[in-house]
Amino acid sequence: MSKASYVPPKVWRHDAPSGGEFANINRPVAGPTHDKALPVGKHPLQLYSLATPNGIKVTILLEELLALGHSGAEYDAWLIRINDGDQFSSGFVEVNPNSKIPALSDHSVQPPLRVFESGSILLYLAEKFGCFLPTDLAGRTETLNWLFWQMGAAPYLGGGFGHFYAYAPDKLEYPINRFAMETKRQLDVLDRRLAESRFLAGNDYSIADIAVWSWYGQLALGNLYAAGVFLSVQDYSHVQRWAREIAERPAVIRGRRVNRTWGDEADQVAERHEARDLD
Repeated sequence: MSKASYVPPKVWRHDAPSGGEFANINRPVAGPTHDKALPVGKHPLQLYSLATPNGIKVTILLEELLALGHSGAEYDAWLIRINDGDQFSSGFVEVNPNSKIPALSDHSVQPPLRVFESGSILLYLAEKFGCFLPTDLAGRTETLNWLFWQMGAAPYLGGGFGHFYAYAPDKLEYPINRFAMETKRQLDVLDRRLAESRFLAGNDYSIADIAVWSWYGQLALGNLYAAGVFLSVQDYSHVQRWAREIAERPAVIRGRRVNRTWGDEADQVAERHEARDLD
């Protein structure tokens, strides 16, 4: 068991970096650290992002919309290097005061409309284009149930399990066990649902599937934290079936590559400004 060596002070203060891969960008205050305007391309939608699980939600949806012929979904995807602190520029903070990717600026309206938080962006685009969100009350409600499930559940997978298993400077038994247990419980929630339904909200692919797949589908396929064996993800057969089906969609394959700067070089498209950038 982990040794209880830390005694919290009466008042917490940020006296030194906490260590770990993201220590240089973690801080207890908001707001910009430097002045820099965001670039603006020629398309209606301007996306500022990185190909993290939250980032690819939006690029996958945009590629799905374009595949259906929605020309208004053309977009410029600008790379935000979060390890370099790009998200703390004055321009980025104007679009997202929370300084997290992804952030979207819609220039099809004037003045341009900012949309931040990945779930909000998915909902905004689905409503704007009338796709991937059912219009009947029952279907819409079930889709939003699972969309907001992801928004509430993923911090336990990402900031919880992912941080302590993959990124924390020290491997600590208690938090890894605690968040592994919760992640497996969440996988079981999904597996039970997908045993009764092709997709999360029913028979039709929706923004709920895009949001959840970007985290849990990638985890099931071994693309997240290299934790597939540790979490025995192969045991969740219905999640596996669903994850593989979505992974084979051409728009998903395209969307995963946008704003990606690591891994196989053939999968890296740091910025996307034209459809041919993904060819």
